[in-house]
Amino acid sequence: MKNLKYYIGFILSVTLLFTSCQDDDITIGDIVAPTGVTISAEIVGQDAENPYGDGSGIVNFTSTADNEITYQFNFGDGKTGVAPSGETVHRFTQTGVNTYTVVASAVGTGGVMSSTSMEVQVFSSFSDPDAENFLAGELVGDSKTWYWAANLPLHVGLGPVEDDYGNGEFAYEAWWNTIQPWDEEKYCMYTNEFVFTRSAEGLTFEQTVGPAFVPGTYAGIIGVDGDTCHDESVATTMFGVKNVSFLPSTSKAALEGSYNEEPYRQTAFEISEGGFMGWYVGASTYDIISITENELRVRIIEAGGGAAWYQLFTSSKPVEGEAEFESEFNTLSWSDEFDTDGAPDTASWTYDLGDGGWGNGEVQTYTDDASNVIVSDGTLKITAIKDGSDYTSARLKSIDLQEFQYGRVEVKAKLPAAQGTWPAIWMLGANFPDVGWPQCGEIDIMEQTGGDKNTSLGTYHWFDTGTNANASYGETLAVEDVSTEFHLYTLEWTAEKLTVLVDNVTVVAMDNNADLPFYDKDFFLILNVAMGGSLGGDIDPAFTEDTMEIDYVRVYE
Repeated sequence: MKNLKYYIGFILSVTLLFTSCQDDDITIGDIVAPTGVTISAEIVGQDAENPYGDGSGIVNFTSTADNEITYQFNFGDGKTGVAPSGETVHRFTQTGVNTYTVVASAVGTGGVMSSTSMEVQVFSSFSDPDAENFLAGELVGDSKTWYWAANLPLHVGLGPVEDDYGNGEFAYEAWWNTIQPWDEEKYCMYTNEFVFTRSAEGLTFEQTVGPAFVPGTYAGIIGVDGDTCHDESVATTMFGVKNVSFLPSTSKAALEGSYNEEPYRQTAFEISEGGFMGWYVGASTYDIISITENELRVRIIEAGGGAAWYQLFTSSKPVEGEAEFESEFNTLSWSDEFDTDGAPDTASWTYDLGDGGWGNGEVQTYTDDASNVIVSDGTLKITAIKDGSDYTSARLKSIDLQEFQYGRVEVKAKLPAAQGTWPAIWMLGANFPDVGWPQCGEIDIMEQTGGDKNTSLGTYHWFDTGTNANASYGETLAVEDVSTEFHLYTLEWTAEKLTVLVDNVTVVAMDNNADLPFYDKDFFLILNVAMGGSLGGDIDPAFTEDTMEIDYVRVYE
């Protein structure tokens, strides 16, 4: 962008000179071409035993000239640079020993250039074969198309360039929570298709479909409308086949940060000739946060270092209105379809009874009275009722009756609408009576606050022995019509990962491991409606009663 700014500045100066209303005799002066252009190179780590360098691929270039204003470099690997001082550092990333013709151009007045060139032989040893295979495939000729993960929350987000560590310290979690599936503002970019192809020489990249989205943080720099899509007239490097090279990550976030308590991959890939994956910020280097066969999570820093963007791509094309979720559990091990009218089945459910706030400042008293809990017309109904100045409700639990370790838990429910109600579908470790909370672990499949009836919360709670403190990790998802329609609230639980979903759209996912209570232990289910308290908040003064309806509970293992 320094080149662009220089030429724009020059053109504006010429325009002002020729359109001035003054009578002064102003001249531009002589246009002088630079002379005596030289270029030299210092290959990092080069010695008698390493004639082509230490494998980092880093070369320090110096160019000199007379009558120059600035210098441009073409490094012969599809990348260019600008260095007003004539000194620049470049990393060559093609693995092995390769020869590059590097051109240094000294720029004089009026943009006139004089150039010279040299050949350098450089050794680069960095590679990430697994990342390459995930991106494009293992065999020469293989290709893979990637898409925005538009069907998932948190598929794009903003964070600071520095001090960005990935687990609860910054905008990466807080800001991402505002981006939901098929975000209206970003809808124009969801047609994008990005194709990575493996050739004998390496990987190539091509955006084959769709426009470029330009965020507001960068749009002002290039003078276009922000937070909208543009065609190639704005993003001139959008289309065409480009080379992909891999290099070690250098950003502080990539080297020190983590995602879901796992460190970044610490590999970056760079798209040549200014290429980019649909989100135009004048940069082409992507830190890989994580990559699998079907998911690519990356971080890219805006040109000029103004902001860092987090992006999530998938190799399975999302379909609007359909959530991309495929469970590995398909054998139904237990269910309650609530087909028999009367009290809940005593072979599956028992109760928590009484009052006392339940650790959260709640105001209801839990009962097993039919007015608060009943099966009728094919659904379980848990009803919170105002009784004078008090409130009653019900809390069912499956402890010692139905307990599970790994699998898929599905609860189809319709939630209360009244302010102050706090419905929850959740699980506790079966060892709760022995070790207490949070040591037993808690999985909140669905919670809804008393003041926001369009948001579903998914949260994991546990005791972190490393910090000797309570720990939690959760996210939210906007869900419409939760009080008028049934929605499917799901937990997918394996030894490797826990995922909470609503209508098969991920709310929150977290990696599992042997240090967590969710690993290799049984849990039981809890269904309840609380009133007030830390999440229920202020209760509507006109409240009389409201109900959570459960169509079914199913567990697959």
